[in-house]
Amino acid sequence: MPQTIALVDDDRNILTSVSMTLEQEGYAVRTYTDGESALQGLLSKPADLAVLDVKMPRMDGMELLQRLRTRTAMPVIFLTSKDEEVDEVMGLRLGADDYITKPFSQRLLLERIRALLRRHEATRQEANGQVPGGLLVRGDLQLDETKHSCTWKGKPVQLTVTEFLLVKTLALRPGLVKNRDQLIDAAYGENIYVDDRTIDSHVKRVRKKFRAVDDDFAQIETLYGIGYRYKEQ
Repeated sequence: MPQTIALVDDDRNILTSVSMTLEQEGYAVRTYTDGESALQGLLSKPADLAVLDVKMPRMDGMELLQRLRTRTAMPVIFLTSKDEEVDEVMGLRLGADDYITKPFSQRLLLERIRALLRRHEATRQEANGQVPGGLLVRGDLQLDETKHSCTWKGKPVQLTVTEFLLVKTLALRPGLVKNRDQLIDAAYGENIYVDDRTIDSHVKRVRKKFRAVDDDFAQIETLYGIGYRYKEQ
């Protein structure tokens, strides 16, 4: 069965052109022109990945993502305009795995989709026992790769695929500083360009999720101008 990509955008030209490109690459494509119809469609019949525009009628991409995240960890890529930097950051904080700025190269979008699907599929296979996984414990942190689960002091922390990989990369080597390029490679794969602020936004969201279960969480430290590290306990 081909993997299914959901495209949500009120620009029919984008839907048509991107759909053709993805179908030529062997993907099944479902399209939606507004957030409300996309929400109904994706909750009743989930896709393997969704590409969401930010500005849409009836329900914008931000609200759509927020509602989807209460029910699914499906990978999500945001499409934003150059003047929507705040929206990019907000989207990542709400749980988007990636974003691409309009106008965009369809080849770039295809590469991002492939990379994100590979990561998601690897996680799914580990959860099904198809790939050897493992349990990583760092003090009060516990990461179970086989179940793609994270707990802090015994309480569950819901992480997206990208967020899980970032936490895992930092926690594997406590005290070791990881610069943004290293974290990008770990979370997105090599040869994928992602702006530095994308990693910063993911880290902010990760901290917010941990602090929702523990106000005193401070394990992920920022070394300004250098990168991030996981504080040894």
